[in-house]
Amino acid sequence: MSETVETAIFDLLAKAAPGKSISPEEVARAADPESWRRTLGHVRAVARGLARQGRVVILRHNKPADPEDFKGVYRLRLPGAPNADAPNIDVTGSDATLPEDTSE
Repeated sequence: MSETVETAIFDLLAKAAPGKSISPEEVARAADPESWRRTLGHVRAVARGLARQGRVVILRHNKPADPEDFKGVYRLRLPGAPNADAPNIDVTGSDATLPEDTSE
């Protein structure tokens, strides 16, 4: 089953746009369409192993998470890819001002 999950992870990441992430649910559905909910725990275990090896990045709130210490909802992305899932905020031409540096 680990090989099936790993193959599903890399197949989905290969199909995703550069920098895009995939959900564990997508992986579980690809690996085992009939009983994908039972596969979710296995997806997490395989993802942790791949992250330890540096082959994938586990994201929490669109930021890399420690594979040894993450909880809750997560996504997977290839390492070194720009984060295309992060909101694109354009601050040029805005009236926003930065606070003055008072650390002296």
